[in-house]
Amino acid sequence: MKLDLKLGINLGFAINKYVEPEVWSRIVAEELGIRNVQFVADLLNVFLPDAIIREQVERINRSTEQYGLNVTSTFTSAFTRVNHFMHPDAETRKTWLDWFKKFARVSAELGAKSTGSHFGILTFADYDDPARREYLIGEALKNWQELSWYCKELGMDHLLFEPMSVPREMANTVADTRELLARLNEDAGIPFKLCLDVGHAPHPDDRDPYRWVRELGSVSPVIHIQQTEKDHSRHWPFTEAYNRLGIIHGEPLLAAIEQSGATEAEIVFEISHREAWSTEFRIIEDHKESVAYWRRFVAK
Repeated sequence: MKLDLKLGINLGFAINKYVEPEVWSRIVAEELGIRNVQFVADLLNVFLPDAIIREQVERINRSTEQYGLNVTSTFTSAFTRVNHFMHPDAETRKTWLDWFKKFARVSAELGAKSTGSHFGILTFADYDDPARREYLIGEALKNWQELSWYCKELGMDHLLFEPMSVPREMANTVADTRELLARLNEDAGIPFKLCLDVGHAPHPDDRDPYRWVRELGSVSPVIHIQQTEKDHSRHWPFTEAYNRLGIIHGEPLLAAIEQSGATEAEIVFEISHREAWSTEFRIIEDHKESVAYWRRFVAK
């Protein structure tokens, strides 16, 4: 079966830089030539008042329609990289469940068929206590599964979670990721799937990013791409200079996706530029060069 690949972009690059929907829509469509967008919560945090959310949703929908963009999924991002479903406080966990339901509603209004995040993050105190650790994993499983039934009512296809970098953040080995995915799907309203990141291969026994894709690509409809070094998650662009330093390249990644048995995948740029003189004014150019590199391998 032919592998159906398309390029997308995570809007994390726009946080605090290109927050206006009319601006990021034009950049993505006209300057980068990309049509598929993974919208991030940091551009529209649903803790904001309802009137602001409503006005922003309308602006986003007008802009994406004008520029022919598809919001294929939504995700948390830098500012929302918090404990959420594994916060030590029960009322805070409940507040985040309400937040995720509201974010899911907004996501559906933007046209997204899935939403997601990291599974949750344990504090050191909770991680170091085995009984407490397993209790909070169970609490997070219940919250995610409740959210999945809610998202089913919204007409979504699946939910996503991202394997992360250290044990406190969950799913930092291939085996742990398989186990967690199976536990999530035991009582889910819609399937849970993965959002792999080629830079998240940090465990000493699992540092080959291509192995992660070969093993789990068939259940990862979204794959975050970044140029990076081994044992790091650099989120570099795919420029000529960084491609000489980095380990992520088109041919082996596509081969790994094919070997996974996947039939389709959205390869999503997740490139970060720190606020520094050396990078601040290269954001668009670095993304353009990155897109040009990946267009050798992905036409859509």
